[in-house]
Amino acid sequence: MEQLICDRLRDNLNRLKLNQAASMLDNILQQAEVDQSSYMAFLDHLLEEEVAAKDKRRIQTAMKTAGLPLAKTIDSYDFSFHPNLNQKEVMMLFDLEFISKHDNVIFLGPPGVGKTHLAISLAIKACAHGFKVYFTTMDKLMQKLKEPQSRHKAYLTSSLVVVDEVGYLPIDSREAYLFFQFITWRYERGSIVITSNKSFSEWQELFGDPVIASAMLDRLLHHCRVINIQGHSYRLRNHGFYMNERNINQA
Repeated sequence: MEQLICDRLRDNLNRLKLNQAASMLDNILQQAEVDQSSYMAFLDHLLEEEVAAKDKRRIQTAMKTAGLPLAKTIDSYDFSFHPNLNQKEVMMLFDLEFISKHDNVIFLGPPGVGKTHLAISLAIKACAHGFKVYFTTMDKLMQKLKEPQSRHKAYLTSSLVVVDEVGYLPIDSREAYLFFQFITWRYERGSIVITSNKSFSEWQELFGDPVIASAMLDRLLHHCRVINIQGHSYRLRNHGFYMNERNINQA
């Protein structure tokens, strides 16, 4: 009799599209018997498994839609490798308050210090909290901006747009103007996260027009949190690519 009830329950869970709960039913029943759980505790556990599975699928779908290249979380970022980086300042970004305020975040620093890692981590956290996210490199964004314009483009409508690798490739005058239009459109409408290996003093040369560069920075920095990361490349840490300070001083 109990097996018939169990089979019927599993069938009903599947018909209701509660597939994770159906697949976990036997395990949760066994655990409930061992723990002598109440009916309420058993039902709570069963539904928690279903909700967790749905949340995981929702986040994975949101990450795929956002175009995120890989999954990197803040838990895997090695703050000890950059001791001068203010960890508290970085971690405060993960409350995502800046998105609600339509503020921007800019990560500056040389290659390999983890700018993209932090930007992706923020994007994943935003996806998990239901924000619409769009991830792109500067090069790919330029290609999109050259296409016929529409106010319904994801890089305009998303709550958070991450633009990676600003400054890695040269920008011509038309591209500089298109990027300025992009910044202007999103100003106080939606948040932008930028990673760049160029200091702000180098942006005039990067964009080839001091007027456009100044106007762009004026809008970006008006509501912005700037994280400047100094140090060596984490990717080259095991290749003897650089000398430590003691060796430099002795040289």
